[in-house]
Amino acid sequence: MKPRDLIFVAFGSVLTAVFIGLGFWQIDRLGERRAFNAELRSRAATKPVDLSQVPADTGAAHFRRVRISGVYDFAHEIVLTNRSRKGSPGVNIVTPVRIPGRDTAVLVNRGWIYAPDGMTVDLSKWREPEAVTADGFVENFHVREGQAKLPRHANAYRWMDRGVLSEGFPYPIAGFFVVMIGDGKPQRQDIPPRLEVPPLDEGSHMNYVIQWFSFATISIIGMFLFVRRK
Repeated sequence: MKPRDLIFVAFGSVLTAVFIGLGFWQIDRLGERRAFNAELRSRAATKPVDLSQVPADTGAAHFRRVRISGVYDFAHEIVLTNRSRKGSPGVNIVTPVRIPGRDTAVLVNRGWIYAPDGMTVDLSKWREPEAVTADGFVENFHVREGQAKLPRHANAYRWMDRGVLSEGFPYPIAGFFVVMIGDGKPQRQDIPPRLEVPPLDEGSHMNYVIQWFSFATISIIGMFLFVRRK
């Protein structure tokens, strides 16, 4: 073969090695993701603990089962907009809970209610007894690009951004929030349907594994046909 043909084969070999390496790297990432998901599932399956036992590290606290006791502050509750349930539009109601003896309130996602436009609801119909003792799991706040608070809807947010949310409360809020879990028993009419622990996906790692190994296979076949023709 001519020198330029050898260069082409060498370049193809390097690309193949790179593709194979990226494929195995994604396999390692997939294994890490599965191990992480297994850890979160084990946390969600444990017995609830008091909020005082939640780790300060939000990563270690994520998905921990907790029991929260305090008093609802309905005057400062908010909604998370555009939350669907069984194909219907609605919102999640998030209400601060004041813990006795603490200045910091904990935001609690009480559940989902129907809203035709996905953002406008009459919250006065969903006032549970002020004193609350309930189980849930710890969720972390999110920081994303864009505007978390809806400017034209009072107390309406697209997602839970602690920095943005803190501006709307007259007291400090905890570094995490709690999502209430239903106990399977019939609920009062003023209690919104509780949420469930969300399913944990494996991301797109497997798709990338298939993609990189496909590229490697195409490269190998291409080089084989090229060498054979030469």
